[in-house]
Amino acid sequence: MRGKSGQMTKSGREIFSTRLAATLTMIGVAVGLGNVWRFPYMMGQHGGSAFLVVYVVCILALAIPAVTAEWSLGRYARHGPIGAMERVFGPFGRWIGYLLVFTVFVANSYYVVIVGNVAFSAFFAVSSGFTSATIPSYEAGLGNGALQAAVSLLVLVAVLWVIHRGVGKGIERASKLFVPLFGAIMITLIVMALQLPGALDELSEFLRPDFSELSPTSLFAALGQAFFSLSLAGTFYLVYGSYLSDDINIPRTAITASFGDAGAALLAALFIVPSVLALGLNMQAGPMLIFETLPRMFSEIPAGRFIGAAFLIGLWMMAFLSSVAALQVVVAALTDSFRFSLNRAVLAVGALQALFMLPSALKPDIIGTLDLIFGSGMQMLGSGLTIVALMWGCDKAVAATQLFGGRTDGLRKLYLAWLKWVVPAVLGILLVMYVVDSIT
Repeated sequence: MRGKSGQMTKSGREIFSTRLAATLTMIGVAVGLGNVWRFPYMMGQHGGSAFLVVYVVCILALAIPAVTAEWSLGRYARHGPIGAMERVFGPFGRWIGYLLVFTVFVANSYYVVIVGNVAFSAFFAVSSGFTSATIPSYEAGLGNGALQAAVSLLVLVAVLWVIHRGVGKGIERASKLFVPLFGAIMITLIVMALQLPGALDELSEFLRPDFSELSPTSLFAALGQAFFSLSLAGTFYLVYGSYLSDDINIPRTAITASFGDAGAALLAALFIVPSVLALGLNMQAGPMLIFETLPRMFSEIPAGRFIGAAFLIGLWMMAFLSSVAALQVVVAALTDSFRFSLNRAVLAVGALQALFMLPSALKPDIIGTLDLIFGSGMQMLGSGLTIVALMWGCDKAVAATQLFGGRTDGLRKLYLAWLKWVVPAVLGILLVMYVVDSIT
């Protein structure tokens, strides 16, 4: 059965039209501010290329298995968090689903404010020239509450428009356009950055791993970055997993999407790192790296206006797709579990999200606190609960069927054991460390 905006299951649920569309959409979910904003400064603060090595290990050993678990549960249940958790845990699971949906709803309320700030800065970059004197810093942009609220509202309307068009005509098409365009922009910027005097030498030095620079905090940060950048939360991937057709190979697609996400982070680093180092700027500027250090950089290099505008446009596109994924979780919850029509769900979510984002737009100081609770700890908890639901709450054959078509030879059994025991244990330890660290 085929609907207006894409293919559908026999039950009438829309699914991705092709494997390529599914892969690009999943990359669009994963790639966002965590890759372009967070990853470069995390490398700068936590051991440079040694951090990169540990990050890749975390992707392979923990993040990819978590991705396969979230997709598997979503495809098995053909529902978002509420319906999936209820199917596994009964009525109690419904409350778990409510918590996960509320988490992503609150997280997006401040995330869309940041996306609006990036859009605002990109507009200035195009219209006024990219210099530190004409481009508002991150804090200055957020500090103008009324203007930030207005820009954020425009971003929210655009996000809801994409969702309203459905999986095929909305989410798929936006992902097919934005993901390749982002890659092309970043490759162009890397080529230009490496032409700066001394850039290649600085990059070569930076990329020599020095594992003595790593600390327990660095290892903790690398694992956290792997889950943060992939948006593992028991929400985004679970919902999008429910749109996967039965013939899509989940492990293979997870590897492709995860390395697409890691590749995006590496592309951002290959542009930012040599540029910052070649100009003698501070690679350890922390979270303000792209909002304070980079405007200075763009004002000093040839074609800085073009490079800065392209960078911000690329950053905005991927952050926009992440916001689409977040609100798709909430819209899917209303249409799946409360039988809202798509129109009613989009209007209801839009109205509530506009109200929830106002505090962050008008008082940006609260964003850090909200992100600590909803953007890190709760998302890690959500991913762990999804793995437990699949591996402990479902019949033993469910995971094997979704992941391997029911085949369970030695290597596949080892993978299932790893997913059942090791990944949730590591996530549990990480979550406890996170809570202790937050309290102390």
